[in-house]
Amino acid sequence: MLCEICSQEFEKTTCPQCKEDIFRFGAYCYLCGRELTVELPASEEPADDDDFSRRVLCSDGNCIGVINEKGICKVCGKPYTPQSD
Repeated sequence: MLCEICSQEFEKTTCPQCKEDIFRFGAYCYLCGRELTVELPASEEPADDDDFSRRVLCSDGNCIGVINEKGICKVCGKPYTPQSD
């Protein structure tokens, strides 16, 4: 089955509850309502952005971005400036 918007093929999966082969249109089975789980490969390492303890937040008080490896905010583009107390 093709998407009407992007013309790409929908992924098929088997529902863990009703065991029916269905198209993955969203996070839930459209036959029984059970949440469809996404299994990640065991060898997949989390991305650097997933390690919240290592994130450095933007020093601009109005920005919600994080600082990249070059010292620049990924959202606003401003360089990181440490706060002086």
